[in-house]
Amino acid sequence: MELVCPAGTPAALRAAVEAGAHAIYCGFADETNARNFPGLNFSREELAEGVAFAHARGAKVLVAINTFPRAGAEPLWHRALADAETAGADAVILADLGLLAHTAEHHPNLRRHLSVQAAAANPDAINLYAQAFGVRRVVLPRVLSVQEIAAINREIDVETEVFVFGGLCVMAEGRCSLSSYATGRSPNMNGVCSPASHVAYAEEGPELAARLGGFTIHRTPKGAPAPYPTLCKGCFTSAEQTGHIFEDPVSLDATQLIPALARAGVSALKIEGRQRSRAYVAQVVRSFRAAVEAQAAGQPLPESALARLTEGQAATTGAYAKTWR
Repeated sequence: MELVCPAGTPAALRAAVEAGAHAIYCGFADETNARNFPGLNFSREELAEGVAFAHARGAKVLVAINTFPRAGAEPLWHRALADAETAGADAVILADLGLLAHTAEHHPNLRRHLSVQAAAANPDAINLYAQAFGVRRVVLPRVLSVQEIAAINREIDVETEVFVFGGLCVMAEGRCSLSSYATGRSPNMNGVCSPASHVAYAEEGPELAARLGGFTIHRTPKGAPAPYPTLCKGCFTSAEQTGHIFEDPVSLDATQLIPALARAGVSALKIEGRQRSRAYVAQVVRSFRAAVEAQAAGQPLPESALARLTEGQAATTGAYAKTWR
């Protein structure tokens, strides 16, 4: 299976390639990609240099142009597509229907992957994208069990890519709308989730309150680890339960599920983390490259040594082994 690894900077791209990534995904330094944060992403020149570096070492580069264009601003996304092709990108990762149609018409030789932001989670949806827009691979949303992924693969002819490590963001549903409401910046359109400019901490009695856009997301005792105030991982009260109703502040680690994902017909394994350092990227990529090679050789998978790199130093298999509160 192909190991698809994140790069938020040119240095992270080089680190991922040298650590054994089969493919690297990255984006331009603007709102065309869903990780549009200061200090991250690539200029046009940096992307071309990164593609040349990766290709010289046998790796691919996939460019995420996976936000939804604002009305009247479509040329920004169209330029991103043209520039990705000029730079020699091996594929673009898209979510918007109009952008997919534009790419199929104006850049027919540019391989098209469907972003997780499109939330295509059943064979009918995936086959529609493949037939209408020539999509060759779909990144499945993080809401499916291994059994559901296997059932989907039996009914489609395109490749499937799934997340195996990092954040558990679902991206295309109501929680992104909550973040947009709280901050005025849309993760799905501006590429900004819970921007740091809208985060504030305040000591209130024995607790530390973490706020996003004026809304209190967490309260933790003084001296206890304070999670970043992301709405989907906030503390909520529902009926008589108070806690992390939507998602726990932990990371996905599906290392031990790699054999099951292979049997389910998955083509590519994706690591989340374009906001992470190059040291983080290198360590995670090395670990998963060893696991992928062990699986391909029919050998036991090595134990994951990535616990200290997970959020809250805790990990979950998420929906792959689906249980609901």
